[in-house]
Amino acid sequence: MEPKIKISDYTYDLPSERIAKYPLPQRDSSKLLIYNSGKIRHTVFRNISDELPADSFMVFNNTKVVPARLFFRKDTGAVIEVFCLEPDDPSDYAQAFASVGRCRWKAVLGNAKRWKSGKLSHISSQLVESFDLKAELIEKGETMSNIVEFTWSGNMTFSEILDVCGRIPIPPYLNRESEESDVERYQTMYAKIRGSVAAPTAGLHFTEIELQNIKNKGIECANVCLHVGAGTFIPVKSEFISGHKMHTEPFSITIEFIERLLEAKRAGKKVIAVGTTSTRTLESLYYIGIHCIKSGVPSAVEQWEPYSGNRLSESEKMAGSEGKSASASEDERREITSVQSLEAICNYMISNNLTTLIARTGIIIVPGYEYKMVDILVTNFHQPQSTLLLLISAFVGEENWRGIYDYALKNDFRFLSYGDSSLLFG
Repeated sequence: MEPKIKISDYTYDLPSERIAKYPLPQRDSSKLLIYNSGKIRHTVFRNISDELPADSFMVFNNTKVVPARLFFRKDTGAVIEVFCLEPDDPSDYAQAFASVGRCRWKAVLGNAKRWKSGKLSHISSQLVESFDLKAELIEKGETMSNIVEFTWSGNMTFSEILDVCGRIPIPPYLNRESEESDVERYQTMYAKIRGSVAAPTAGLHFTEIELQNIKNKGIECANVCLHVGAGTFIPVKSEFISGHKMHTEPFSITIEFIERLLEAKRAGKKVIAVGTTSTRTLESLYYIGIHCIKSGVPSAVEQWEPYSGNRLSESEKMAGSEGKSASASEDERREITSVQSLEAICNYMISNNLTTLIARTGIIIVPGYEYKMVDILVTNFHQPQSTLLLLISAFVGEENWRGIYDYALKNDFRFLSYGDSSLLFG
């Protein structure tokens, strides 16, 4: 059942001057709020390894932000922005970035009313005029589902085209254009796999020194990859969260990661998620595993799936291991553990000779959600009345998130993407 949550209950006063428009000169010099067992204090982020429990399992999102904003000009002089969201043809990210001469993307259009049809020329400098980049509107849909085809001459890949022509899509609430410094700073130190249009900002504070200190403490580090979409900035406009349509995002995990996470869970290690994107990926894995048990196939995680019940009978568990479905009365059902769910994913990947599993999730985490995978969360401070604030409330408790945010406001913390950090123990 969809939770009856009024979004106006999850707000706070965020003065504009508390929104960090630029990062601090040093990544690890940001403040770090620590919430544990109802107590709040703070330190500096460079001390984070001292605050983490040894022999735990820490998960990072190694997605990489792409310069996804491209600008074109009509013959009339009107400027049209094409904000690339997700590849359409080819639909695979790696293939799309490797495309030469042509590819299609789902996109958000700026000044869309001025572009009905026809090819547009890129607003280019002499440096890029040689490959004659064009954009053609193939399908005009809803805000985030326009299809645009790009064509260009020469042997450059689309990845190289973006590097030359594109701009980094910094968050709209910064109220400024992207600058050269954002190319480096709106990117984690460990970013690897291209595809995001927004950074997993909890990771922006880490330096190589912090990462090494964490490993030296005996904390096991691992990566997932969830490509962050523009939907992360969509405000909740409905009165109740049940009326909000959550965006879906693609993620990938390797068999090695699943095996390591499974081993950590079996050993009772604390799982630390760096950021809400890592959290959504880890929690989605639980439901992916249930899909494998129920039907033998890891389908996409739907928005309200965690709230519709996740109990399976013993016959369903056995049937799932054979790739079949079965039914049973509700009173026969027992809850699947995180270990059983991960075992099911592992078995599926081994049976199908998969080294990497690619899936999609639209999961929304709100108060009432029961965390299955994540024990500790590293995250920044989020916008009022946002789905991310609801995720935090679900993690620390409805009564506690206000105390955390009040403390941050009273102690001059900087907010949102380029702001300070927090370490939350669930």
